[in-house]
Amino acid sequence: MRNLWQSIARHRRIVTGGIVLLVIVLGFVALFRLTHEVHYDQVRAAVAALTARQVVLSLGFTATSYLALTFYDVLALRIIKRPQPWRTAALASFSSYTLSHNLGLALLTGGSARYCIYAGAGLDGPDVARVIAIAAAMFWAGVLTICGLAMVVHVGPLQMASVTLPEAAARAIGIVVLLTTLVAVYAAGRRRAPLVIGGMTLPMPSRGELLAQIAVACVDMTCASAALFVLLPGADLAQLPAFVLAYGLGLVAALISHVPGGIGVFETVVLAVLPTDRATLFAALIAYRIVYYLLPLALGLVMLVWHESVRNRHAGKVIGGVQALASNLSPLVLSSAAFLGGAMLLLSGSLPAIHARMGVLSAILPLPFIEASHVAASVIGTALLLLAPGLYRRLDGACLATRILLVAGAIFSLAKGIDYEEAIVCLALAGLLHVTRRAFYRRTALIDQPLTSGWLTAIAMAAALAAWAGLFAYRHVPYSDDLWWNFALHGDAPRFMRATLASAVVLTGFTIWRLLAPMPTPPPDRMGEEEWQTVRRIIATTDRAETMLALTGDKRFLLAEAGDAFVMYQIKGSSWIVMSDPVGAQRSWASLLWKLRELSHRQQGRLLLYEVSPETLELAIGMGLQIIKFGEAAAVDLDTFDLEAPGLRSVRKSQRVAARAGARLRIVPAAAVPVILDELQSISDEWMAAKGHQEKGFSLGRFDRDYLCNFDMALVMVEDRIVAFANLWLTVNKNEASVDLMRQRSDAPAGSMDFLFVNLLLWAKERGYRRFTLGMVPLSGIKGGHLAPTWARAAALIFRHGETFYGFRGLRSYKEKFAPTWEPRYLAGPQGISLIQALHDVSRLIGRAQPGATPPPDPETPIAPRLNTCEEQPA
Repeated sequence: MRNLWQSIARHRRIVTGGIVLLVIVLGFVALFRLTHEVHYDQVRAAVAALTARQVVLSLGFTATSYLALTFYDVLALRIIKRPQPWRTAALASFSSYTLSHNLGLALLTGGSARYCIYAGAGLDGPDVARVIAIAAAMFWAGVLTICGLAMVVHVGPLQMASVTLPEAAARAIGIVVLLTTLVAVYAAGRRRAPLVIGGMTLPMPSRGELLAQIAVACVDMTCASAALFVLLPGADLAQLPAFVLAYGLGLVAALISHVPGGIGVFETVVLAVLPTDRATLFAALIAYRIVYYLLPLALGLVMLVWHESVRNRHAGKVIGGVQALASNLSPLVLSSAAFLGGAMLLLSGSLPAIHARMGVLSAILPLPFIEASHVAASVIGTALLLLAPGLYRRLDGACLATRILLVAGAIFSLAKGIDYEEAIVCLALAGLLHVTRRAFYRRTALIDQPLTSGWLTAIAMAAALAAWAGLFAYRHVPYSDDLWWNFALHGDAPRFMRATLASAVVLTGFTIWRLLAPMPTPPPDRMGEEEWQTVRRIIATTDRAETMLALTGDKRFLLAEAGDAFVMYQIKGSSWIVMSDPVGAQRSWASLLWKLRELSHRQQGRLLLYEVSPETLELAIGMGLQIIKFGEAAAVDLDTFDLEAPGLRSVRKSQRVAARAGARLRIVPAAAVPVILDELQSISDEWMAAKGHQEKGFSLGRFDRDYLCNFDMALVMVEDRIVAFANLWLTVNKNEASVDLMRQRSDAPAGSMDFLFVNLLLWAKERGYRRFTLGMVPLSGIKGGHLAPTWARAAALIFRHGETFYGFRGLRSYKEKFAPTWEPRYLAGPQGISLIQALHDVSRLIGRAQPGATPPPDPETPIAPRLNTCEEQPA
């Protein structure tokens, strides 16, 4: 049994996806049986019979419900002490709920929308997570409260389907639910300490804030259910409490099932619970899907475009706003819209055409073309479902293919039944994708994109919905083999069968093709001379000295297709660890990191970005990685560096002490370094033995002759004897200078390292370098307040009290002597325990140098400015 649970835990995503697929199948089966006496014509007539008054009332209740939803975020932001203007909270809330209502996967869809908007308002990831958690908790509190109220105010026995509760029993249950809610509010109001759940610290709201949240949830639930209630013909207000209770049960079932949008599950529960005419109720549910779900989604997209157009002060046009939106939400929103567009084409191919339009169409187009257009529209709908994940990942090929298919879908929609409504939607989506096409810039191969369990579930749900709709519409048509070959103007059932078969063939073929496709392998450990020439050329164009780590010989490389950038990384255990930011043209960073993530995903590995700068954070967030601050790097602005400044008194004193002892700085060019390597080796061995250290790797250099011959060497000389040395990292464009390996003899004069740094700073400033980096201090600059996350408090504690294990504070204090500016560095990796495992692999990788792709000698391609002769800097 234990082995069984361990196997389930290892394949949790597959098991979860299988359960959701099973729920989808069971939901549609139950829905099919609940409507076995309902005819498609009855439902169509019931929808057509809806009056303008019913639709207007439903729209009004929908608007009120979504207005109430905005106050979830308003109150949650006040609770976490990060209040925002109502318009900001309203946009974030409305966008989040429209996406999560339609697509499910609330944390992925709604959470991403909230993060994009709140990040622009100055909130960080933990703050957004707190808002989501508080809003979700209050929503469930509201569901319980409104259901309890419904049971209390309902008059007479409460009858739902075959279950009948006496009035007294229903009222007693409702009172218990309400009392439980009040007790919880009272207990929460007395608690002053923050609540810690899964490492997240949640501040406790006051009783007033709790009651306000519950009131908002009650208004939301009442109006949302009323938007459906008014669509029922002859609805009686006396039935509203029982209806609200049934609505709440359906909503809970849909959320628990994790089915995208709750399609099938919500309808099944409501149809099973409410004792009313199922044809009219089913028609009301269909109209409710359009009014409460699809219309707000379209409005949310318009609002996002408008919001970004207002923010774009320079362009001042809607086009500018759309392009600004493309950098944040367009992959999520447009991939969702394209997916729904594909589902629309599939669903349309399953339902009967409007006969009046078919009569007009038959006078324009021949029957074979109409039949072919019907099948083609369904195939295009299936292809759009499969392309939506590529849009989400910003693939340029997916964007181009989707635009072409949408235009073709519009043409075939008109050719199969003059479905101009669908054609307008397809063309609008194609136009929006064309305007935002620059947001889809990743040149990753479309055929290599991974399909996650979430996308697979959504695709299966859309295909199942289309098949179910056709089976429902033609359930009373007697089946026979002749139907497959029945080609007639009003032969809707045969067309549905052929279109469904074509879609099934496409899905099956795609599945088999992906299963039989060869698994990609990571790039080889060792590269050829041509690849190394490319790496060296890219390094020569960089602004950052730390990119010289590419030459340590212990890394793998992934080169961009354009040959203008690369990622350096190494594999340790199951961890794929990227060292620092990608190197080279920033336009290629995204495609490189996504490709590496795909490679690690296919190899069942976990990706960790190590010591990355803020420039990489947006990409890391887009890949769904957890962001943790790792420390800070020190950099000295050489333009303003002045050794006589009051703050540099201590290093000035140490430098002069060493100078009086006879220390001098000499810079040896890389070409001459082999001559002094034996002496440097003896200094390094002496220093390592004295410190009791062993050579490190990956994130810093080690004493390796091939590696050191790439760089100029800074020497501290006393009477023509080398007493200390450091290899120089110098960028060709003179943007940055730094040092890597630093070693000294035990008898070196006091203050030799201060002497080395001070004179290197002056030397670099004299030669026009803009800044000098002093390296990173782990765990530096992390705030550990009582409201900080657990990892931040632990990091701050180790920084303050961990001197026994590593000199964190001492290292920062030493670098502070040079009056640097501090720049943050981050880790970006998987969630939960996987992050701890990845960090363990990093420590193993750094602690023991790992052989990698040692670069061959390459005198033709310079890495840094070369000195022709040795230079000596006077003290």
